[in-house]
Amino acid sequence: MMKSLRFASAEALVSHPQVALQNLDSVAHNLYPLLFKASYLLEQAEVIRVLLECWPLEEFRLGALLGPSAEQAVDLRDRACRACLEACVRGLADHVLQDRGQQRLQLADLTGVRDVQVQQCPCGRALGRWGRTELLARTCCEVQASPQMSRRSVKVLADLFVTDGNFQVVVRALRPAGPAPLRMCCLSFRADSLDPSQLLQVLRLAGPGELRRLQVVHNVRLHAGHVQQLLAQMHFPQLASLTLPAKAFDMPPVCAPAAEGEDPLLTSIAWELSQMTQLTELNVAFSTLTGKIQKLLSPLRTPLRALDLANCALNHADMAFLADCTHATHLEVLDLSGHNLVSLFPATFFRLLGQASQTLRVLTLEECGIEDSHLSILTLALSPCHQLQEFRFLGNPLSASALRRLFLALCELPKLWWVEFPVPKDCYPEGAAYPQDELSMSKFDQQKYDTIAEDLRGLLLRAGRDDIQVSTPVFGSFDPDIQETSNELGTFLLQAFKTALENFSRALKQME
Repeated sequence: MMKSLRFASAEALVSHPQVALQNLDSVAHNLYPLLFKASYLLEQAEVIRVLLECWPLEEFRLGALLGPSAEQAVDLRDRACRACLEACVRGLADHVLQDRGQQRLQLADLTGVRDVQVQQCPCGRALGRWGRTELLARTCCEVQASPQMSRRSVKVLADLFVTDGNFQVVVRALRPAGPAPLRMCCLSFRADSLDPSQLLQVLRLAGPGELRRLQVVHNVRLHAGHVQQLLAQMHFPQLASLTLPAKAFDMPPVCAPAAEGEDPLLTSIAWELSQMTQLTELNVAFSTLTGKIQKLLSPLRTPLRALDLANCALNHADMAFLADCTHATHLEVLDLSGHNLVSLFPATFFRLLGQASQTLRVLTLEECGIEDSHLSILTLALSPCHQLQEFRFLGNPLSASALRRLFLALCELPKLWWVEFPVPKDCYPEGAAYPQDELSMSKFDQQKYDTIAEDLRGLLLRAGRDDIQVSTPVFGSFDPDIQETSNELGTFLLQAFKTALENFSRALKQME
């Protein structure tokens, strides 16, 4: 990996922390970014903290500093190193608490770090998005309470991940009682394990006007009434990406019946979405939207580049609209998992992929009932998608021979580099039912699978496509956010189950 003589010198200096710290005052200001990246690379947390404390520039942008540059080509943005990130935040606190007249720092952008499954930093210990949120929020609160609080204020941009476990400290950080030396500002917001009132409260404080990405997932129990209230009250003029949890378009428990064919809540939600002129990504998986796609998507003013409609129970009218709408020719990411596309909607599915072929980069068709007999239609539909880079089709009952034929067709897609394919049905007991539950999914012949997978990799190698990475993540791809908060999510689910049992028991007693 190429690096400049200046960067090599920076590495040599920070590899001796005491020498670096003693001579920091004599270092030119334009070398601070170089010293920071060298310190991050070598995991010199002590040096990082002091660099931030003394940061002489008006801006500190973490993602830009860690990315590849002319001085050092290595990309460190996928190193969410706990020691280094804690040092960054502590250094920012030291910066605003010190009594120096020459401080220039106005903006600290802590976004741009990518969470990955295997950490490449020396310590191997990651600080995920939830942990980074809690660390920053606690630090903001500590600085606000400090007796030596500075009059200066630094704006801190962050990607926040809020659950019930860190809700209180985030609210305190976003709603300071007095001056805030570190002003936490949110560009991306993920919420899980919150009730609707908590979600509304923290979003108001986070400042919806600056928000670019909003993910409300899993254990935030929203129905269509909540979604309409959220969008109508908040207003998200800069929002580019919106993710809503499962069942977000279900009717509220108490809702006046509408006239046949009318859905005032959906109409209102669609109108609110149409006011978001930056919106290009919409993820509404696991919501029942049968016959509602046109009403939801047609009012949008900007074409969508990413659309997740997995397990939304789409019908023929929905697919026909998708195939012919403006969004189709702009789609870069599309997820239609959980629909029997090739057997129920072969013509519209073929037309949709044809419309999207010039832009489509990522396609997910998991548990779509794709069988060996559907292979000709599928390969024909995929053939014009020359921009396709990632294709995921787990959970489909395809044999080893069908996978070989499909892989031969995939070799013709020049930009394809990532494929997630199902365990061949040959590896399961004869007559195994699809879609599979987790227990059934895990009971396959591992030795047989390994042989078939090796054969498929050999096929790619012989075709000159060893650049394509293939895998079968049986239980889904790695999700760093779920991994980080799995204990809290488990507790939340157990509490929800307990509450449901108590309500059921109470109802039985009332019946008696």
